[in-house]
Amino acid sequence: MGALPVFRWRLAPDGYATRRQLRALGLRPGGQPVAAQLERPRRRRGPLVAYLYRVDLAVPVRPMTPARRAALAKANAARRLCPVCRRDAGYVIPAALGCCVPCAYPSPHEGPEGSTP
Repeated sequence: MGALPVFRWRLAPDGYATRRQLRALGLRPGGQPVAAQLERPRRRRGPLVAYLYRVDLAVPVRPMTPARRAALAKANAARRLCPVCRRDAGYVIPAALGCCVPCAYPSPHEGPEGSTP
């Protein structure tokens, strides 16, 4: 197999799409290899590269089953649970902090777990 065809940014011919573009069309690559790539030149660094897939070989996205929906909800709930205070933070816990914001930066006026003395 030869090298991939390379197109400049925004100049790809019709019939090619990125993963995000395929997803917006309700499609997925479906195991096909990368068909081409886009390159966007940048100053002082290497170019940005986006891989393209053929739209005619793409297959429909698999439907969301109740079991997959439940597993996704459980995984997202686990990302919101603070490991320190074991409460639902209401947002995804930042990986840089490792816990919710009140646990990471406790107020000097508050006691343990956010209660006032």
